[in-house]
Amino acid sequence: MRAPLALVCVLAIAAGDRSGAADLPALGDGSSAIVSPAAERELARAALMQIRAGAPTVEDPILKYYVRLNVFRLAEKSDLTEAALNTVLIDSPQINAFAVPGGIVGINLGLFLHAQDESEYSSVVAHELAHLSQRHYARGIEQQRAMTPLMLAGLLASVIIAAAGGGEAGMAAAASTQALIADQGLRFSRSREQEADRIGLNTLVNAGLDPDGMGRMFERMQRAYRFVDRPPEFLLTHPLTESRISDAKDQAERFEDKTVAPALDYQLMRVRAQTRYAQSARRALAEATARSGRSTVDKYAIALALARDGQHENAADAARLLHRDHPESLLMTASFAEILTDAGRTDEAIGLLTRELAINPDNEPLTYLYAEALNAAERHGDAADVLWRHTRVNPDDVDVWELLAETEGLAGNTVAVHRARAEYFARVGAFRMSIQHLDYARRLVHDGERRLLARLDQRIIDLRTELEARQELEN
Repeated sequence: MRAPLALVCVLAIAAGDRSGAADLPALGDGSSAIVSPAAERELARAALMQIRAGAPTVEDPILKYYVRLNVFRLAEKSDLTEAALNTVLIDSPQINAFAVPGGIVGINLGLFLHAQDESEYSSVVAHELAHLSQRHYARGIEQQRAMTPLMLAGLLASVIIAAAGGGEAGMAAAASTQALIADQGLRFSRSREQEADRIGLNTLVNAGLDPDGMGRMFERMQRAYRFVDRPPEFLLTHPLTESRISDAKDQAERFEDKTVAPALDYQLMRVRAQTRYAQSARRALAEATARSGRSTVDKYAIALALARDGQHENAADAARLLHRDHPESLLMTASFAEILTDAGRTDEAIGLLTRELAINPDNEPLTYLYAEALNAAERHGDAADVLWRHTRVNPDDVDVWELLAETEGLAGNTVAVHRARAEYFARVGAFRMSIQHLDYARRLVHDGERRLLARLDQRIIDLRTELEARQELEN
């Protein structure tokens, strides 16, 4: 049982089964009165903390960047009006994607293993965005007024504890959750699944992707799991029927036939996922070398597999040729820099990233990899400066705060270690731990550093206020 199921359960519990309700939410409808957009955003914020704290997430900055760009590209072409979106990449080889009302889109890395092209992959993401844009959560909760967002947040927490291996307490919480699931018949109604498919299909077309990708993806999933005892969570919460597949195909015929060129960036990320989930480094290398070896994607697979196998010099040589042939690809540049750092060629990696950041300032994966390269060169103070600047641009990435705490430790800056750890814990909902680290930092600051003392004091006040608000919600 994995955390994404918990999130889909939250949506499904709220959705209930209102099979006749396919109408779109209207301004001032009952759903908005019962669950306001502000309440949904609060639920999303609580959910995001629970996911970060309890679910296995992918720290790979290159994969995270692609997922975020894809979600935002599709969101721009969807009916979604929510300006703030958060993406989460779950470290699981199983097929799953989920959306939490308030603006969270989660993707299992395993989706890359099964979706053969960008259109197939994006069809699943577009479907989840449609659940958000049509406020299926709020429209379902209209019929279940007793199931408030705060109750759902508590339910979410218990399931994620169990998903993360929370022991007997977590399993007890999971048991009660499963009983509730069985009692409520927790799935989106057929009408809402169909609505999400059709609206998602429009999003695909608006984004310049192949509308046939949705039908292909549905058929692929159906074939892959036709005879298994327990299908992946996505199929449990989004059941595939012959009529649903047929409807996706029929709806795609409304659009003109179009040829969509293969997306190199998607194929590169698919290879990263395949290499990550290979049973061993030797197996990854064997699978990579079994390819034809002629295409860019094949060569990229070999470079990644060589790096995983510890053959860093060979990997760097292979990646250099790829970067030479595709200097315009940011993902290829980031991959080359990563492999150079692993090979101990830190000066070359730093030079490459410095030039690229001059063109793409504050880029997330490039900045993260730049800090790692500086650390590898034992320039920890410089790496810390880079990361502190980046936290002002991208303050919500917990992996950045974790790397910053590690970096400040290497630099011997104890106060900064506690500050970075405090921000990390705040973003996973561990407010007491966060306050504790700030207290530790404050004790180490000299009385003459009044600006820093004031900053620490204010942050402690803010976190205590947030902790008290969270406790009130839970009670």
